[in-house]
Amino acid sequence: MSGLVILLAALVIFVIAYATYGSWLAKQWGIDPNRETPAHTMEDGVDYIPAKSPVLLGHHFASIAGAGPINGPIQAAVFGWVPVLLWIILGGIFFGAVQDFSSIVVSIRHGGKSLGEVLEENVGHKCKVLFTVFAWLVLLLVIAAFADIVAGTFAGYTIKDGVKVLNPANGSVATASLLFIPLAVVFGFFVYRKNAPLLVSTIAGVILLAVCIFVGLKFPIYMSKNFWLGFVFVYIMIASVTPVWILLQPRDYLNSFLLYFMMVAAVIGIVGTNPTVELQPVTGWKLANGQTIFPYLFITVACGAISGFHSLIGSCTTSKQLDNEKDAKMIGYGGMLIECFLAVIALIAVGALCADGNYAAIGTPPVVFATAIKQFFSNLGFGETAANTTYTIVSLAISAFALTSLDTGTRLGRFMFQELFAAPEGTEAKGIQKPLSNMYVATIITVALGGILCLGGYANIWPLFGACNQLVAVPCFLGVSVWLAKKGKNNKMLFFPMIFMLCACLSSLVLSFKGNLMKFAAGTATIYKEGLQCVVIIPIFILAVILVIDGVKVLAAAEKARKN
Repeated sequence: MSGLVILLAALVIFVIAYATYGSWLAKQWGIDPNRETPAHTMEDGVDYIPAKSPVLLGHHFASIAGAGPINGPIQAAVFGWVPVLLWIILGGIFFGAVQDFSSIVVSIRHGGKSLGEVLEENVGHKCKVLFTVFAWLVLLLVIAAFADIVAGTFAGYTIKDGVKVLNPANGSVATASLLFIPLAVVFGFFVYRKNAPLLVSTIAGVILLAVCIFVGLKFPIYMSKNFWLGFVFVYIMIASVTPVWILLQPRDYLNSFLLYFMMVAAVIGIVGTNPTVELQPVTGWKLANGQTIFPYLFITVACGAISGFHSLIGSCTTSKQLDNEKDAKMIGYGGMLIECFLAVIALIAVGALCADGNYAAIGTPPVVFATAIKQFFSNLGFGETAANTTYTIVSLAISAFALTSLDTGTRLGRFMFQELFAAPEGTEAKGIQKPLSNMYVATIITVALGGILCLGGYANIWPLFGACNQLVAVPCFLGVSVWLAKKGKNNKMLFFPMIFMLCACLSSLVLSFKGNLMKFAAGTATIYKEGLQCVVIIPIFILAVILVIDGVKVLAAAEKARKN
């Protein structure tokens, strides 16, 4: 199959979806450009700050993307390119983009509150507590995993047989990433405090971003992984409480240009070479390892189609910075479709390199992606130097976004922890509530527990992350559905995505539990991995069922009241 045909078809479909379905959703939900957003009505200079739409799109896109839209499609390629492509397109348009858009809308209509508080107001306090605890625990896993990933990509050397082996590529990533931080602070200062023109500041910022990359390539830093672990945890503690305009907004905005460059480079390579996707259209319902298309495909391809993590970002950070309601469509719905387009590029990349979908023979999914783009440029006749430079920049972009997702996840964790112990609206926090609802205390506790999990074997329960992450989307759809029903607005577009994702996630958890029990029966399981996973699966499953039952009862009552 022609990679160029797949690319162009996906692009046309996404553009049409944005112009039609995205606009229809905005009309159904009553988007009003004249209504003041919480960024203005509750501006505090820390979390609530109005941001220019291109800056917020960059911040939001950088936060939701990470390596997810690259990893998922490449890992799922073993199912064949047709089911993966269909899920990216249909899932992105009718599931993921709808979730991201609706999470921003429902939050701004609740004063920039998170999904947990939206659930409390529309469904009940018990649902708020259950959801917030679950989401916070998922974020701890994100912090642990991404801290380990970032430290690994920064590690300038490893010790092999007592000999220090240098890794210049990692050292370059570390140098460039460190230089990005002061660049972002300066950019934010000039744009938000000196009112410098955004276009001029962006051009200067992108040029300096290129300089940072050049310096990183020339002067790599060679420090150990343990050193970078310590650095990362200190950094995310500071980033979590720093006003967003100082660091997160400008850094993510500038970093987004790395991602745009990566996508443009990939598109140029695909258009110029028209690679053939060698993958089989469909490999079958069941793989040799026992995995079936349902539910595993819909758990594996997350960020490229739908990811529950996005709803936390939309409701906890993006909604607090939205300058105008009309921007919600571009940032929420449009931002997700851009990510879906990246997922399509990743599918073409693995399809051009791996006829059987066995990407492991080449390396990790990011390595496969970078290798494919390098090969495209080589085939275009750009020469080895240009191809290698492109490979390095693409690798750097992927690494940079791991750090972006990490500090955004930490900020979300801080919000969630504060909400758990916050006093009811209109009252003052007392006793233990007062310190635990403090943002500095919440940050320290969240980061400390994430660090302990990072050092204490988070990898043992990481296989459950996919289902847990996708499961977050269910209460998002549920909470928005109840709110829309109470407001007398159309919510039918949320029902099927909610039911489908609930079935996929619970099926995945059940199959994981069954598989672990079979390993115990065969004597191949361990208490610290399969046993721990079983212990975690049970409460997650029960929690999800309770949330859904309570939520559906309230939704049914709201629908009945609307009809009467």
